[in-house]
Amino acid sequence: MCGITGWIDWDTDLLHQARTVREMTATLACRGPDADGVWLSRHAALGHRRLSVIDLEGGVQPLADRPGPEAGAVLAYNGELYNHRELRAELEALGHAFRTRSDTEVVLRAHLQWGREAPARFNGIFAYALWDVRHEELLLVRDHLGIKPLYWHAHRSGVLFGSEPKAVLANPLFRPELDAEGIAELFALPAAPSAGHGVFRGLHEVRPGHLVVVARAATRELRYWRLESAEHRDDAETTRRTVRELLADAVERQLISDVPLCTLLSGGVDSSAVTALAAAARERAGQGKIASFSVDFPGSADRTPDAWRTTRDAPYVAAAADHIGTLHTTVLVPDDDLLDARDAVLRARDRPGWGEMDASLHLLFREVRRRSTVALSGEAADEIFGGYPYFHDAAALAAPAFPWLHGKATPADLLRPDVRAEVRPEEYAADAYRRSLGEVPRLPGESAADARTREVFHLALTRWLPPLLDRVDRVSMSVGLEVRVPFCDRRLVEYLWNVPWALKAPEGRSKGLLRDAVRDLLPPQVTDRPKSGYPSTPAVRYTEVLTARARELLADPNAPVFDLVDREAVRRLLAEGRPLPSPRTAPNPVGGLDHLVQVDEWLRAYRVGLR
Repeated sequence: MCGITGWIDWDTDLLHQARTVREMTATLACRGPDADGVWLSRHAALGHRRLSVIDLEGGVQPLADRPGPEAGAVLAYNGELYNHRELRAELEALGHAFRTRSDTEVVLRAHLQWGREAPARFNGIFAYALWDVRHEELLLVRDHLGIKPLYWHAHRSGVLFGSEPKAVLANPLFRPELDAEGIAELFALPAAPSAGHGVFRGLHEVRPGHLVVVARAATRELRYWRLESAEHRDDAETTRRTVRELLADAVERQLISDVPLCTLLSGGVDSSAVTALAAAARERAGQGKIASFSVDFPGSADRTPDAWRTTRDAPYVAAAADHIGTLHTTVLVPDDDLLDARDAVLRARDRPGWGEMDASLHLLFREVRRRSTVALSGEAADEIFGGYPYFHDAAALAAPAFPWLHGKATPADLLRPDVRAEVRPEEYAADAYRRSLGEVPRLPGESAADARTREVFHLALTRWLPPLLDRVDRVSMSVGLEVRVPFCDRRLVEYLWNVPWALKAPEGRSKGLLRDAVRDLLPPQVTDRPKSGYPSTPAVRYTEVLTARARELLADPNAPVFDLVDREAVRRLLAEGRPLPSPRTAPNPVGGLDHLVQVDEWLRAYRVGLR
């Protein structure tokens, strides 16, 4: 995996801007620690940082179709194509000659052959920039579900872009500012961010399944992929068998790597199924046992279960690892390490995130990276099979709002009255919900109950899943680790989109379809384990330190967070010993404190201006 950045400017000769382009590229060194490259022309500049995974010698970027001044197209690519071998064979049959084994060259030549229709043929995780030299046109392209990030900003005479906001921020043409919409995204919709919104004023994300066309005349965003609703005609057994085949094939394709590879194993059915299928594929190929990793905290055995974290991971991890036969490592994360990692994750995400959950994930990934460069994850299974509590909560499903936010306070409750009047957080959230419903592909003739279920699945895929994928990408790439997500295989997602709820949850069993599809691979206690979310630390010290920091902010008359947040409301809640509203939907008494302190740290560190 890699980092990409670039600059299009119709009024400036970018041949004289090499230093700035290199500075933009250097910000992404964590994403690509192995190599870097810059390509310059008068009106276009592309930068690339490389994490070498496939074709270690031949995948140098930016990659041109022809060397030197004869280049007709130049590509800066971040991703992995899991069907690159089939596409390569098809392109070779059409007369294309390849110089490398890399999937990067497949992407380039696919565009030379099929133009803007090329991304629809891809199966993988990707975000890339393609400069058409002859037509002076840039394409910015993002994968179907938005697994890999890509940001862009339109300035007066062109566009800046990058895998992360930090690359755009490194160009003096972009100023970090927060306007009313950005405040609403941070405080009212942190768990349901608007597709395409980059939080900073004027910063956009390329939307999943879209491409952005940048030309002299105009900049346009075009959709190349969408889910399509159709009647599901397979019976229960055929559906179960198809799910197993698609998932097994996705896992096997994602094992392709020229560097060490492992799995992330939490002891739930999702990650355990991926691990078991990966282990079986490696055994068929005559390869050794697969390594697996999990995270735990001191004192976790004493934690009280809740609706989101029903059981402790450790016993199930041990059962799965022993049954599958992995080389397993549990990474233990103490309190002080979590506190020390806070700045690293803020810099990784370029915005306030999920506090200690980001910090523990960073520390897990840092340890994984010592022994592996690629990791397979069980992320996204709950979104496509319906495993979260809100899929089974009648009140949440009936509410005219994002179901996971039903009955939940948000940090917007702490906004100052003057800021609230400008931002209108409730109105902003309601408008975002209505726009999201307008994007749902309907199926004529569906019952009202089935239509609502379809809506909730679409909301989960387009508003709930993106921040989870962004978190995993940004935190993993901050340590140079590539995380792959087999459950996001577009074929599996497209198939499950039309499988009715009665087949996804037979007899009302949450994720019953997935459990039945992989039952022969896992011990019963793992297969039937209830959904349990990513663990949070039970540490008292972490809460104490954050509380002390919040009190220091209250005593600081210049704390920038109180340009947004009501100082007296925070003071009152702390005095009463009540938790601050959290940006997370899962119960977490420290989540609101984390958010308050992180917003202040972010405003200071990034020198964010308020509009």
